[in-house]
Amino acid sequence: MRAHPAPPPQSSSHESGGGAPPRGRGLCRNFEARMGGAGRTGLPAICAPAPRCCGASRDGGDKMALRAMRGIVNGAAPELPVPTGGPMAGAREQALAVSRNYLSQPRLTYKTVSGVNGPLVILDHVKFPRYAEIVHLTLPDGTKRSGQVLEVSGSKAVVQVFEGTSGIDAKKTSCEFTGDILRTPVSEDMLGRVFNGSGKPIDRGPVVLAEDFLDIMGQPINPQCRIYPEEMIQTGISAIDGMNSIARGQKIPIFSAAGLPHNEIAAQICRQAGLVKKSKDVVDYSEENFAIVFAAMGVNMETARFFKSDFEENGSMDNVCLFLNLANDPTIERIITPRLALTTAEFLAYQCEKHVLVILTDMSSYAEALREVSAAREEVPGRRGFPGYMYTDLATIYERAGRVEGRNGSITQIPILTMPNDDITHPIPDLTGYITEGQIYVDRQLHNRQIYPPINVLPSLSRLMKSAIGEGMTRKDHADVSNQLYACYAIGKDVQAMKAVVGEEALTSDDLLYLEFLQKFEKNFITQGPYENRTVYETLDIGWQLLRIFPKEMLKRIPQSTLSEFYPRDSAKH
Repeated sequence: MRAHPAPPPQSSSHESGGGAPPRGRGLCRNFEARMGGAGRTGLPAICAPAPRCCGASRDGGDKMALRAMRGIVNGAAPELPVPTGGPMAGAREQALAVSRNYLSQPRLTYKTVSGVNGPLVILDHVKFPRYAEIVHLTLPDGTKRSGQVLEVSGSKAVVQVFEGTSGIDAKKTSCEFTGDILRTPVSEDMLGRVFNGSGKPIDRGPVVLAEDFLDIMGQPINPQCRIYPEEMIQTGISAIDGMNSIARGQKIPIFSAAGLPHNEIAAQICRQAGLVKKSKDVVDYSEENFAIVFAAMGVNMETARFFKSDFEENGSMDNVCLFLNLANDPTIERIITPRLALTTAEFLAYQCEKHVLVILTDMSSYAEALREVSAAREEVPGRRGFPGYMYTDLATIYERAGRVEGRNGSITQIPILTMPNDDITHPIPDLTGYITEGQIYVDRQLHNRQIYPPINVLPSLSRLMKSAIGEGMTRKDHADVSNQLYACYAIGKDVQAMKAVVGEEALTSDDLLYLEFLQKFEKNFITQGPYENRTVYETLDIGWQLLRIFPKEMLKRIPQSTLSEFYPRDSAKH
């Protein structure tokens, strides 16, 4: 049974065309922005004089319009006479325009729920449903939930409920179609606050006064306007700075597994991240334009507490915005949590011109929520039951990083994902590696040998490293040292495997040098404390100390000019 639509606003000059509620297209556009933002937050901004765009006089018409506005905001209908002309008619028309702009109730209410399947609600006899339209559900006990139209077929609509479908009665649940897409309020005041996976404050603080309402799917960016990332971010971790340097605006995931310290590595990057300025041997640690947006999906309470306490202890909580979807929260909520975080990051980067670091954990939980929705919709499954469109869906998240021409801000993404059974060929890390610009691989064998951070540099990669290092950015020997360290470490691993077969007595003198390098590389270069912050120049000096194990003739990946300058032991001053 379909309920009757809400009565239209009392105006004959502007009618709504079968879709969204009328917006007062031709009246008071400058006042619409003021009333629209105020009406959503519950703080009507009618302190300023009414705009004189309808022919009302300042002494009579404006006062009448203000009285009408106050009545509308307080819930009362404007009781105005019905003038036929002059300034009074203009005042009445203005008041009606204000009421039209202020109305925010949905167009239609339905009680036609025909079924519930997992996180989905199916409705029949819906008039003009639209894809991605937001739906408000009211349960029999008065509880309100939000959902989004996933699929439309004639008069049927499939709605994805963000808070879960537990307790929904098909006969007594009413659904209101808003005629709008999912938008999230954004403001610079969101820094220092904690929100749940749906974007609602959970830190007992006041409601954030929104500066704007943005589509959570993001705005399309012209590829021609993207700027190639060229500024290196110094993380203070040698395995990253020396071997897999990260550029500001890059998207680089951390491939980890259950029980590995990926959270500690991400927290250390947040504490120590700074910009290595071009042509200067100094690091920019300025915090006035740096922000962190952290989104947790399906994590336990211990992980959420760890990040929150770590941000508070190092004094950076005022520059952090947290979105927490815990393991006991609705699974379907994880679909929108990363998009809420990235929409907030885009506002901070492109409107407030901040350099934003976005950390998303755990993307494996997000992909499993995507699989759950796909199974409920009875779609044809792909590899390991995941939907065939998971590559495209992940790309809509990862590609929202980078820099834009004309804006000083940037978005650097570090998604964290746990590989099931340590399998890097699993669809989640496999597809993530195709989209992102490298990966940081956390190794279980290094972790079992008490090495922190247990970053294996051999499968790790940073595709933008070449443009972020070198003379004028870090140091001219950076690329050569990185290549030589990588080659020596790879040969050392091969020698170690051969030693297990033939024994140490059968190894040559060169092989023994590579074994010595292997042990010292893991002990001195990779290993460092969780609060040890090494500059990129200290990292390169440690690399040269390790390379001096070999004679010059064995360092074939470094040019002779660089060797003559940095190989002598007194070259540490460089």
